Amino acid sequence: MPGTGTLINTAAVVAGGIAGHFAGRLFKEEQQDAICKVCGISVLFIAIAGTMEGMLQITMDEAGKAASISSGRSMFIVLCLAIGTVIGELLRIEDGFERFGAWLKIKTGNAKDARFVDAFVTSSLTVCIGAMAIVGAIQDGVMGDYSTLAVKSVLDFIIIMVMTSSMGKGCAFSAIPIFFFEGGITLLSTLIAPFMTEAAIANLSLVGSILIFCVGVNLVWGKKVRVANMLPAVLLAVLAAYLPL
Repeated sequence: MPGTGTLINTAAVVAGGIAGHFAGRLFKEEQQDAICKVCGISVLFIAIAGTMEGMLQITMDEAGKAASISSGRSMFIVLCLAIGTVIGELLRIEDGFERFGAWLKIKTGNAKDARFVDAFVTSSLTVCIGAMAIVGAIQDGVMGDYSTLAVKSVLDFIIIMVMTSSMGKGCAFSAIPIFFFEGGITLLSTLIAPFMTEAAIANLSLVGSILIFCVGVNLVWGKKVRVANMLPAVLLAVLAAYLPL
């Protein structure tokens, strides 16, 4: 049934949040901080792997063996991120995320949780950005195949559990944007699918990985980058696949 993948992913995030909430009680504040930084370092390396996969090109020799490795697409990345960030700053997307997080904080009775909003925004960006969420939701809607989202659910469960244990219960509420983001794509999948060509997905994965890297930076060194304001860069990356080059 279309939408099954979204429900599984949403449940996995909630379950990860609950598990992390109880696990977090076992650690002291300095231990929670250490876990948060370790989680950030893990996110950094996951993002680096995704970025390098999109930037590096392997040249084969006549024997079919790898002869050299070169990097490219630097200008594409710079343009997407620069223009996308300008658009995001003008639209004040990050402020919208924070206002919604502050509203949730009050409505859920967590007004005294100083890290609620930061935990909500950071975890939401971590689990929503990426090709798996979009491609998986489209597969779920068009073919009824939720296998990609099922795999993503396992990853998200672990990520949210670790993040919740160190940052607080605000991470569990990232289930809300996941539900509406993936569910919306599933509902519109027949319209979106034709535009998600192989090149578009590759561009999405590359720029999305860089945004996830920025999330990791914020986890390790404190909030340094307004990642939500960079989200338009992902849309620009997809649109760039249709430019005549």
